[in-house]
Amino acid sequence: MSRRVVIVIYEGFQLLDMAGPADVFATAGLTAGQHGYRVEVTALREGPVTACNGIAIAVRTPLAELTGPIDTLVVVGGVVTLEDARDPELVEGVARLAASARRVTSVCSGALLLAEAGLLDGRRATTHWWVADALRAGYPNVEVDADPIYVRDGHVWTSAGVTSGVDLALALVAEDHGHEMARRVASGLVVYLHRPGGQSQFSTAMRVATPRSEPLRELQAFIDANPAGDLSVPALARRAGMSERHFSRVFTEQTGLSPGRYVERSRADAARRLLELTDHPLDRVARETGLGRPETLYRVFRRAWRISPGDYRRRFQVKES
Repeated sequence: MSRRVVIVIYEGFQLLDMAGPADVFATAGLTAGQHGYRVEVTALREGPVTACNGIAIAVRTPLAELTGPIDTLVVVGGVVTLEDARDPELVEGVARLAASARRVTSVCSGALLLAEAGLLDGRRATTHWWVADALRAGYPNVEVDADPIYVRDGHVWTSAGVTSGVDLALALVAEDHGHEMARRVASGLVVYLHRPGGQSQFSTAMRVATPRSEPLRELQAFIDANPAGDLSVPALARRAGMSERHFSRVFTEQTGLSPGRYVERSRADAARRLLELTDHPLDRVARETGLGRPETLYRVFRRAWRISPGDYRRRFQVKES
């Protein structure tokens, strides 16, 4: 029999939080046939529910009339504050459906609703980095990790913002039907298969503050464009026209990372791109990203992305034509 997926939306929800997972499950259904998925959308009221981008979705069955059992419950994110997340009718409806669901999941700020319903107490969870502090402050019993794309803790899965809902849904398809099925779904949707949950929400550029100083902004761009170059502190300080001590202090102050740490993360980013887009052996990837040896590549890559270079490539290498 098909697996029943129920997606909970509300006024001001993020459309892609709903549409991304819905299309993953629907595409899997085309391949799996009767063993695929049946997607339903619900909200507090029957009728149109307007997303934060102004597009309305027609809801046929209101939350109060929906009954279990449910295979997968998905609570989406959107323009949600702690006050919104404490809407008793919405929270009660989510908690009731969760009790009859095999899996409970959230996308983006939907984690706030799960937390308010008590479904994240004592669990590790993630959410969009924009609302991570609100989740921590409002729900101290939740172990918030704002870095990963998605987190699984028992039967509860939480994901980061927007497009990470696609990664979450692909992971659920892989759990149900195997990685080959998830790969076919990803290919049909022309997306990566599938970013590992431990991968960070942030690229190196997103992890740091933009330097106030124009020379340091130019130097940051130079580092990212030349991973195999001499990016030692003495070389970078000379390029910036500063003493080594002054350069290290100013760079750290304006970016939040030491020069060495920024260079390491930038090289890990470069290695990730080569693993996705080329068949280069690991020793070549290490050389071309300034990491020298495969052993160093492995250590740096694991530290940055929480997965080995080989596993990363096997899971979603994508070649450009």
